[in-house]
Amino acid sequence: MSKYRDRLQIIARILSVASGGAKKTRIMYQANLSYKLLCQYLDDVLDAGLVCFEKGELYVLTDKGKEFLDRHEEYSKRRKSLEQHLNNVNGEKAALEKMCLSVGKIGGNANRLSNNRELKK
Repeated sequence: MSKYRDRLQIIARILSVASGGAKKTRIMYQANLSYKLLCQYLDDVLDAGLVCFEKGELYVLTDKGKEFLDRHEEYSKRRKSLEQHLNNVNGEKAALEKMCLSVGKIGGNANRLSNNRELKK
């Protein structure tokens, strides 16, 4: 998995923090965002209807935001599972390639030498 968060991960984190109602500063710190990025993402999630601004100070999750979080959690689980399978497949491929290279270096050179000698005769 990448060491950087993608857009969906950042939005999910913002929604997670806002799930109990949160001010901008709390969201910024708990989602680990700069103020500038926080403002951009808050505008996006407000426009999408994932959060609403309540009582003039708190960002609160909407029903659509709750659905997003639930679906994102399922998506993350499936993605992680697929990445693990892909890593296993890549590991198996590397092992097979290593086996081919090992055989080629040990027995392949001797075979090539004897084949070359026979061709010269």
